[in-house]
Parts: sequence; structure tokens; C-alpha cells
Amino acid sequence: QVQLVESGGGLVQAGGSLRLSCAASGRTFNSYAIGWFRQAPGMERSFVAAITWSGGSTYYADSVKGRFTISRDNAKNTVYLQMNSLNPEDTAVYYCAAGRGVIPTPTWYNYWGQGTQVTVSS
Repeated sequence: QVQLVESGGGLVQAGGSLRLSCAASGRTFNSYAIGWFRQAPGMERSFVAAITWSGGSTYYADSVKGRFTISRDNAKNTVYLQMNSLNPEDTAVYYCAAGRGVIPTPTWYNYWGQGTQVTVSS
């Protein structure tokens, strides 16, 4: 069992940056891949980035590649999503999720946080 709590969302102007955190509890956190997904109003939940359990491999959606960076600190049971050069199209609720592989499909992930709102103004 893994519990996830996101934080770090907020309101930022276009071109700005935010760092999201995903804090996990549970003894098996280190064995899970972690993904970040986002969901804008009226849209389906979409893949943003993922990282393997070791942190050795990362994957990104094309829309965020070069702007977002995912990382993890297993000693702190935390995964981060550094978001730079934000634009209004990045506005969404951001969720972190734990799963057994870095698959860009929400149904692959077993555990989800409650989400954190990111709003980018133009």
C-alpha cells in the first residue's frame, strides 16, 4: 500500500516556474515507478512524465520535453516535477501515481494522490 500527497501547485504567470512534490508513505515506495499526469477541465487525464523506481530512467510527454524535469529522492520518499517555461496550456490538476512500470497510461497505475492545481496566466 502506498499513499501519495501532492503539493506545490499554485498560480504563476506564463514563462514562470513551479516545482511539484509527491510525498509518499508506505514501506514499498522504493519499488514503484512514479508518474505525473494532468487533467484540464473537460479533458481526459494525460501523461506528463514518469521515472523508474531507481530514478535511472525518465520519460516525458512531447508537450513538456525540455521544460519539465522529473526526479526522485528515495531517502525522502519524494518525487519532484520541476516545471519551467510554463504556458497557459499547462493549466490543469496535476496528479502523481505509483505503478509497476513507466507506462504512459493512467490505468497502469495502482495508487493516486488527490491532485494539486496548477494555473498559468497569460
